[in-house]
Amino acid sequence: MIRRPDQRAAIFIDTQNMYHSAKHLYGGRVNFAALVDAAIGVRQVVRAIAYVAKSKSGEEQAFFDALTQNGIELKIKDVQEFASGEKKADWDVGMCVDAISISSRVDVVILATGDGDFVPLVEYLKSHGVVCEIIAFAASTNARLKEVADDFIDLASDPDQFIIRPHRGGATPRTGKRSDDLEKMFEDHDDLPPPIKLAASEEKRRPSSPRPPRPGNADSGSRKVRVTF
Repeated sequence: MIRRPDQRAAIFIDTQNMYHSAKHLYGGRVNFAALVDAAIGVRQVVRAIAYVAKSKSGEEQAFFDALTQNGIELKIKDVQEFASGEKKADWDVGMCVDAISISSRVDVVILATGDGDFVPLVEYLKSHGVVCEIIAFAASTNARLKEVADDFIDLASDPDQFIIRPHRGGATPRTGKRSDDLEKMFEDHDDLPPPIKLAASEEKRRPSSPRPPRPGNADSGSRKVRVTF
């Protein structure tokens, strides 16, 4: 699909879906700054929103800070804990409401998710003249979602660009804890939203070789969101 600099785009990130996909497919975490940069390209960023959940301990704050420092807005809700021990932090409805609300002000809506529950949203947006794109991992993306989208970007096409892999057996920056121990914590809390335990080292784990800037976006490595309405 042709991307034009005059197009206004908004991206909505299903953070939990992205986290679990990266973990199960690659044993790593998503480089969300690189994800937004690839999704937007040369177009104007109207909004870039990540939907996250906050635990009682608040240990995910460093992860939240890393997102906001890269120009990504946050929508935050508390993790709900039920008497059965089940934990829930579902943002699907919130993402849909926001995407529909903003759609009249943009040319393109980008959903960072592989969840097939968003198929009706894509169909609705397209029926109202809005280009709707999906960016996710192909292996964990619903087939119908890929089919109805105007464009699909497969994050698996360049894992080195989009995946931050843990350093097995070594101490993680700023925590002093061994990364294999932290990975076990992930296993213990697999039903929690992403990435609560490894968040403290988010800013330290960036690809060693910066990507060349895209045309029309000379400072893509430090993109800041400009709300234009």
